[in-house]
Amino acid sequence: MFSQVEEYLKSQQTAHLEQLKSFLRIPSVSADPERKADMQTAADFVAGKLKEAGLDTQIHPVDGHPIVTGEWRKAGKDAPTVLVYGHYDVQPPDPLDLWTTPPFEPDVRDGKIYARGATDDKGQMLTHVLAVDAWMKTVGKLPVNVIFVIEGEEEVGSNNLDLFLESKKEEYACDVAVVSDTSMYAADLPAITYGLRGILACEVKVTGPNRDLHSGVFGGAVTNPINALTQMLAKVQDDDGRVLIPGFYDDVIELTAEEREQFAALPFSEDDFKQDLGVDAVHGEPGYSTTERRWARPTFDLNGIYGGYQGAGPKTIVPSYAVAKMTCRLVPDQDAAKLSAALKSLLKSVCPPGIKMEFREYHGCTGHVFNTSGPHFQAASKAIDFAFGKEPVMIREGGSIPVVATFQEIFGVETLLLGWGLNSDNLHSPDEHFHVANFQRGTLASAKLWEELGR
Repeated sequence: MFSQVEEYLKSQQTAHLEQLKSFLRIPSVSADPERKADMQTAADFVAGKLKEAGLDTQIHPVDGHPIVTGEWRKAGKDAPTVLVYGHYDVQPPDPLDLWTTPPFEPDVRDGKIYARGATDDKGQMLTHVLAVDAWMKTVGKLPVNVIFVIEGEEEVGSNNLDLFLESKKEEYACDVAVVSDTSMYAADLPAITYGLRGILACEVKVTGPNRDLHSGVFGGAVTNPINALTQMLAKVQDDDGRVLIPGFYDDVIELTAEEREQFAALPFSEDDFKQDLGVDAVHGEPGYSTTERRWARPTFDLNGIYGGYQGAGPKTIVPSYAVAKMTCRLVPDQDAAKLSAALKSLLKSVCPPGIKMEFREYHGCTGHVFNTSGPHFQAASKAIDFAFGKEPVMIREGGSIPVVATFQEIFGVETLLLGWGLNSDNLHSPDEHFHVANFQRGTLASAKLWEELGR
């Protein structure tokens, strides 16, 4: 039976690539208010593909960009129900001058398709839609029940997704979730991601005088907000990268000896890593390898800092204010709300006289680690081995996918994080791309996954 599906997918490779190109031409940048119509166009495109695949499809209006769902529940009560998540929104394409070809004019060269959203997440998400379509076009049914939830606000915090899923708690009850928004470990080395870091995102603003001041007239008489902010931030992390927020490490679950051995056995060259990034040294928390720091240790990072004059040449002022945007990557069992309060308290305690401080929380989620010995992970491993010709390695990733925590909290299920892309695919950067071979192998792996889960 599956041979029919496999042959169909081979025969449709050119057509599927053209469908992906059509999807990538839609500039669905969720952060840009001027792209609201394009966001609706992208939602309509997804709904159309789900409907073509034989799913009952709906577009759900929310306060932001719409959520698209597709359901097929005719495999029977004894068959598992799989919830598939993805997103049709993309990052802003700037800076445009660093793209070899325009970001919304997909171009295939050297076996890769270049466009914004190629791998994050349009190309990866589409593999699952096409896999369902292949089953329905050939066999006429699926081995599992499926529910697709495709949102348009992942790149801006998924503000409406949790509310939507909570409202569907009973209706969307499922056995396992599937997300393809991660990466393979390396070229031709597929992976299943069994752990993610969580995140805490926030901002601090410090204000001094009620206007920018002449530094010759007022300098030395009032506290300079930029000076104050940098002094405050220096109290959050030591020179070795260890975070000084009170209680920051109290709840951290340490890596097991087996995990450390597993990470060390993966093919990794620190010299290649440095060369790729254009740095001459790695840096981080003492006592841990680069891989361990990236995947399984908590961090504090300044993402942006601004205030005062930003133009060409000098301007001698004492600025009125300064702002820093910050994130912490969290690991199990750190609590984002608890640490946000601790960070705010620390910054307030070191805020100098003459400065008013404002602290703003954005979003946060917990980190997760799943048990890889369960039947769902074994089914996924078999499917990937079939499609890629190589058994996947089990890895953790340093990024955050908040919906994974949502699935566990609302539905009580684990998530299969099956990445078909590569970390070198320039996610969020100019010249984002997706290897066409991985697009095709990912689609085949998805189709095989339905059969393996159905067993």
